[in-house]
Amino acid sequence: MNAHASAARAERNQPVHIGDHLREWRQRRHLSQLDLAGDAEISARHLSFVETGRAAPSRDMVLKLAERLAVPLRERNVLLVAAGFAPAFPQRALDDPALKSARAAIDLVLKAHEPNPALAYDRHWNLVSANRMVAPLLEGIPPRLLGPPVNILRLAFHPEALAGSTVNLAEWCGHLLERLHRQCEATADPELLNLYRELKAYRIPARSMPLPADNVAIPFRLRRGGEVLSFFSTTMVFGTPVDVTLSELALETFFPADDLTARCMREMVAKLG
Repeated sequence: MNAHASAARAERNQPVHIGDHLREWRQRRHLSQLDLAGDAEISARHLSFVETGRAAPSRDMVLKLAERLAVPLRERNVLLVAAGFAPAFPQRALDDPALKSARAAIDLVLKAHEPNPALAYDRHWNLVSANRMVAPLLEGIPPRLLGPPVNILRLAFHPEALAGSTVNLAEWCGHLLERLHRQCEATADPELLNLYRELKAYRIPARSMPLPADNVAIPFRLRRGGEVLSFFSTTMVFGTPVDVTLSELALETFFPADDLTARCMREMVAKLG
């Protein structure tokens, strides 16, 4: 299913019956009833009855099918409610006392990653937190583009933001679009689908040639002053979240891809004190 098909499906009236929800997710994962029934250790006949409304699944079965379908926690709550059960996964703000240890872990990772940039963002790529090394890389961007919520993908694509100083714009933005496309396919989130369409409308040049054979990752190459900083990034998520907010949070950490960038970042953090 491509992003346009996902968008069309998400924009239709949302199904209200648990069977409709399950069928939507099963089809999104390209699974037959027989495939899913085998994974969930139930009969295909019973699954068919659930999808058509002839049988009502138990709470445990809803959760088991959602697990096999890799349904995000937020949507698992939707499935449970559609089946007549209470949501199983809480959704708290990051400043909730119950998430104090998780927030401390996020702050620890961001701080420990200095002198290199690192940031945390939510499921819609809105900035949640960042270490001190991110702000210097955003210098010169108009304040109107930095008002909350700061969407880091919009910053990457906007010509008055990072796109104007990204040396390998075609490769970097192509990589980001591919990540967003996979996220749209996995979640069918309407807001992400709208973001994908918005970013596709920017005039980003096509990739000119394959990456050099010695490249191990697509770098982010940013012109800053008279230097070109080059980074590669890694993404971290919480391994076993049972809270919706934590399950949707990602931490992006950037590492110097060459000695020049490493030196520049050391000098930058020294100036910050």
